[in-house]
Amino acid sequence: MSANQELLETFYAAFQQRDHAGMAACYHPQVVFSDPVFTHLEGWRASAMWRMLCERGTDLKVSPSDLRADDNSGSGRWEAHYTFSATGLPVHNKVRAKFEFRDGKIIKHTDDFNLHAWMGMALGLKGKLLGWLPPVRKAARAKAKGQLEHYITKNSLSEADFANQKT
Repeated sequence: MSANQELLETFYAAFQQRDHAGMAACYHPQVVFSDPVFTHLEGWRASAMWRMLCERGTDLKVSPSDLRADDNSGSGRWEAHYTFSATGLPVHNKVRAKFEFRDGKIIKHTDDFNLHAWMGMALGLKGKLLGWLPPVRKAARAKAKGQLEHYITKNSLSEADFANQKT
């Protein structure tokens, strides 16, 4: 098994335990994360997002599969089962992940999933009926970004909180 394969295994093992510090330790300080909701997070903000999601997801269950990596890139799939905190609705999200590596860490992490399906599960009827509309998607992204910024401010988080994570 390659070192980057082990890094992905470590990242997802930490995720399964809702261990945001362990996840952050797998990220390069200059990591760029994106998914259909959090479209572009750089550096420590990506780790702050995982911290927020791990803390809020008290019933979060994560199942990774097909993790593969070589010297430069990697991929995998993971499924998440959790209750969406804003609505109390159950979510079963199926995610495809892509990674790039630098200096033994994840430098780029891109998750992809069906945003309309996710909105239907997370938001209920409104998400099912309107989740495909660009203005509704834009509003969901803006709300998520605002929640992350509020979480960062409320917890007085900064780059220093994520700078010395070790794998």
